Amino acid sequence: MGCRARVRGATQSQTYSLTWQGITIRVVHTPRRWNAIEHLEIRSVAPEVAVLPITSTGYRSHFLPIGTVDAHGGDVVTQVTAWLNEAAAKPDWQAHVKASRQGSLF
Repeated sequence: MGCRARVRGATQSQTYSLTWQGITIRVVHTPRRWNAIEHLEIRSVAPEVAVLPITSTGYRSHFLPIGTVDAHGGDVVTQVTAWLNEAAAKPDWQAHVKASRQGSLF
């Protein structure tokens, strides 16, 4: 479900969209930021600022060594989805999901 194809070695930011567990997420990938680092910006957009297992605010700025995305196959959407799935398996996220389903009286 990636939005635009990224050219290998490109320095321009590319924007992708994915849906994870009913949440629409926008990912901006900059392969070379400040000529020193690779950057991912991950933001939940629908619902806006939805909590994700990698951020309690709906936004995550994540820095990687240049070439990390390419070294793992180059598919930004697949890599972010895998990161979300891995984090969602952790006990703290499972507790959040359970509490969200039960609701709160307070």
